[in-house]
Amino acid sequence: MQKEFDKEYRFFPRTYLLPSEFGDFKASFAKANKPVYIVKPEAGCQGRGIFLTNTHEDLNPDDHYVVQKYIKNPLLIDELKFDCRLYVLVLSIDPMRIYLFKEGLARFSTDSYKQPTKKNLNNHYMHLTNYAINAKNKGKFIFNKNLDDIDQGHKRTFTSVLDHILENYDDGEAKVDTMMHKIE
Repeated sequence: MQKEFDKEYRFFPRTYLLPSEFGDFKASFAKANKPVYIVKPEAGCQGRGIFLTNTHEDLNPDDHYVVQKYIKNPLLIDELKFDCRLYVLVLSIDPMRIYLFKEGLARFSTDSYKQPTKKNLNNHYMHLTNYAINAKNKGKFIFNKNLDDIDQGHKRTFTSVLDHILENYDDGEAKVDTMMHKIE
């Protein structure tokens, strides 16, 4: 989709499907100044086998991976990297009828974020947001036990992220409205 609709998919970091796009992936290191990529096994789950790399030499050109350019300057909350999961119901393709659920999930890393360097590239608690990984960070992972804690801990509601933007950014309401419009 990114190749076909470049303008519409600029929100999506450059992605390579290996092994078929290994040549393009390898060539990307000649163009950019030390890109960092997040590498995910093609059929993995719960964070197993995910790692960051700044060289194509860490990968076997015959292995199956999804490799995506790492976002070095993510939006942080409480100095933590996070991702959001939103849920949709596809009721019909023709005619197109899709419903976006108003609530979602935000998963947070457990170590304060710093841009990737050789020293911290392997710190999964800093760079990855997978629950299965961060729940193992003993003494740091905080699990919310009730609705009073939706804006704390390492698993939060999507609306708590929207509330954070509303409360902490100039023109937060416009930012949230624009973001939700783009998502929809």
